[in-house]
Amino acid sequence: MIDADGHYIEFMPALTRYLREEGVAPEEIFTGPMALGAGTMHAAGMSDAERAKIRATRSPWWATPAENTLDFATATFPALMEERLQEFGVDFAILYGSASLVYPQLQDARTRVGACRAANRYAADAFAETGHTMIPTAVVPMHTPDEAIEMLEYATGDLGFRAVVIAGWVERAVEDVAGGPHNVWWDTFGLDSVYDYDPFWRRCVELGVSITSHSPSMGIGFRRSTSNYMHNHIGHFAAAGEALAKSLFFGGVTRRFPGLRVGLLEGGVHAGVGLYADLIARWEKRNIDAVMAYDPQRIDTNMIGEMFQKYGGSLKERMADAPVDLSSWAQQGPFDDFAGLGIESKQDIHDLFVPHFFFGCEADDPMTATAFDRDRIPLGSAIGAMFSSDVGHWDVPDMTEVLEEAYENVDKGWLDEVQFRDFVFGNVARFYTDTNPAFFEGTAVADSVADWIARPEPADQTSVA
Repeated sequence: MIDADGHYIEFMPALTRYLREEGVAPEEIFTGPMALGAGTMHAAGMSDAERAKIRATRSPWWATPAENTLDFATATFPALMEERLQEFGVDFAILYGSASLVYPQLQDARTRVGACRAANRYAADAFAETGHTMIPTAVVPMHTPDEAIEMLEYATGDLGFRAVVIAGWVERAVEDVAGGPHNVWWDTFGLDSVYDYDPFWRRCVELGVSITSHSPSMGIGFRRSTSNYMHNHIGHFAAAGEALAKSLFFGGVTRRFPGLRVGLLEGGVHAGVGLYADLIARWEKRNIDAVMAYDPQRIDTNMIGEMFQKYGGSLKERMADAPVDLSSWAQQGPFDDFAGLGIESKQDIHDLFVPHFFFGCEADDPMTATAFDRDRIPLGSAIGAMFSSDVGHWDVPDMTEVLEEAYENVDKGWLDEVQFRDFVFGNVARFYTDTNPAFFEGTAVADSVADWIARPEPADQTSVA
């Protein structure tokens, strides 16, 4: 069992010291209406009226186990987590912070970079002795490619991280447009990005790093309730992951970097299955050849005139003797939405999507089996679903139940034993060893991963695992 996404809770008295060493005042990180950007304003400490006035999003509250204090302590102290890991049925875990997950989204550059450096130093020190059974991930801000590369190299080089999590988006102001600083858009680093992020993707491949994204989208679009956290929470990780995946796909990133692997966490795989199917369905109807059938210039004006005279009914009275004018249907075009991707068949879409994107699924997610539904997924593919416990957060009230909840997929007949193996082991192993064959060396699962990689490839190459 490999856990692709557990969480630790930062011990704030200690993290505070790391922040101050990087020149960051902890009490100022989330203060001010622009701390997390116009679309993701932090609502803590505001009254109902204050939140409503500036449409500040109701953000997470009471988000960690409290009554189950043993689990709270387990998520806080790595040595205790390591001691209890087998109790959860987990042999190796990749762990993410909690408070530090939003540090890459901070708007102020000095605070953002300093906070990420502090969080990474904290994690490296806290987990220095646990590498046999669990490792932390480093947080990487993405406001510019240079910023991202610098943090990536610092984390993997100076601090020795093997796994990193990037910001899934950057909020940017729209310049010279009425509306002021709240007129914003979200850069997702591929399609229409303000920067060329290829140097960052290239460096990830060179360093053998599979990147994950675990970014919120609460406060963006329709997830901006000022009063209801659950309204904002439902689907927000999936939405952020879909945005990043679409951007990298349509921006040609997966075509230019075939070795890149991206994990989209905590949103479930059903969003990935839907996105993959949608890409194929759209390409079939909207590829540059097929879309020519929708050119308004191809309308048979004589036929339209005849049909109008025959079936126009009361509309003819409105027209009187005026001729039928088709100019109102005229539109610009054509535009090739798949330009530069080299797509000639559905298989090409598979090759640009399925091997590149993996999706974190929590133990109690009833939709995990959709990743293995080859009868419905185009080309009989399997999508890369990875077991992700989310221990340490409110949706896991008892850490000892995650394996039992995950195995319910088998008990209910939704997954067979082989599919379950791929879910809790094979897909996670593939995600990391595709870029770094030595990722699991020296860990409790090293031999199992090596044996699994060395096995003969299955006849069906459409499967991620």
